[in-house]
Amino acid sequence: MSELPTSFGGAAMAMSEYYDADDGGGGNDYDEDEDNPMKNKNNRVPFHGNDKTMNMNPLILANVTNSPYFKTDLFQMKGFLEVIDEIYYKVDHLEPWERGTRKTAGMSQTGMCGGVRGVSAGGVVSSAFCLLFKVHTLRLTKKQMYSMLNHCDSPYIRGLGFMYLRFTLPPMDIWKWFEPYLEDEEMIDIKAGGGKNMTMGEFCRLLLTKMEWFETRFPRIAVAAEKQIREKLDEKFRKGRMGASPMPAVNRESASRDEGRKSRGRSRSKSNDKASSRKKSRSRSRNKKRSRSRERKRSRDRRRSRSRDHKRSRSRDRKRSSSRSKKSKKEKKSKKSRSRSRDRRRSRDREGSYGDELRKYKDLKKSRRSRSRS
Repeated sequence: MSELPTSFGGAAMAMSEYYDADDGGGGNDYDEDEDNPMKNKNNRVPFHGNDKTMNMNPLILANVTNSPYFKTDLFQMKGFLEVIDEIYYKVDHLEPWERGTRKTAGMSQTGMCGGVRGVSAGGVVSSAFCLLFKVHTLRLTKKQMYSMLNHCDSPYIRGLGFMYLRFTLPPMDIWKWFEPYLEDEEMIDIKAGGGKNMTMGEFCRLLLTKMEWFETRFPRIAVAAEKQIREKLDEKFRKGRMGASPMPAVNRESASRDEGRKSRGRSRSKSNDKASSRKKSRSRSRNKKRSRSRERKRSRDRRRSRSRDHKRSRSRDRKRSSSRSKKSKKEKKSKKSRSRSRDRRRSRDREGSYGDELRKYKDLKKSRRSRSRS
């Protein structure tokens, strides 16, 4: 390991606050010389990259070192077994942020626009990444790392061990550490809140083949080492498909014959199935076309019947309105004629009564004159 820098996590924090130079980070649980990384440097887990940051993203690292959980609870832990127990009780996923605390203001959370590259502030850093960096401060030996990778109490202890190796190992040593665990069947759920279960072997293959890890990235593997890893992965799983034990030479001919017969029978059955499926698909397409044509005819008939009903209703309404208008006109005419006849009768009655009065008045005048003469 390279010489440790004098400052870390800001001006007020020194590296001695996180690394214990007396016991080498291993605590009192591993006091033997072969397990002490300060006394036997060849026994340490190989490291590649920036020892100050553990090759971790700067924003996540800043949130880790400034979190109260890391500065208070984890700062007091000096032993390896204490940290393992803390992982057992505190870690339930392997994401860098706690669920629902990441704020990116509608932007993408991965790639160049991700908040982990400084575009926006981070959320609450997860206990998994706090403990991951705490494991780095312990400066583990190979024995301690193997105890993490083969731990039987919690899959998250093993998961953090593999993630630490992916962040810190030299590219040419990655395959040697990961290869024995590529077919491990233990289950682990890596997503915060659950919903992303996989085997430990699938988890290891994911770490080897992908750089993206939720809202952060792993260090880039050199091109030559990455090519070698992919070739070894393909070769390993090609052998797994072919079978572990080779077939005896005596039974190869019979097996090949049986396989040829089976393949012929399968090809025949497949051809029959294809022909039957074609017939079924044709009949289905015909039935669909017929049903569509029937539906179209029905819809046309409905439209025609609706238009006819609409026209009929319109003609009926017109007839009714015309008949109503004619009746109203007749009624108005009859009312006018009645009122005229009444007025005529009244005027006639008035004229007749006036003539009678005039006659009476004339008769009275005559009678008075005749009386006055006599």
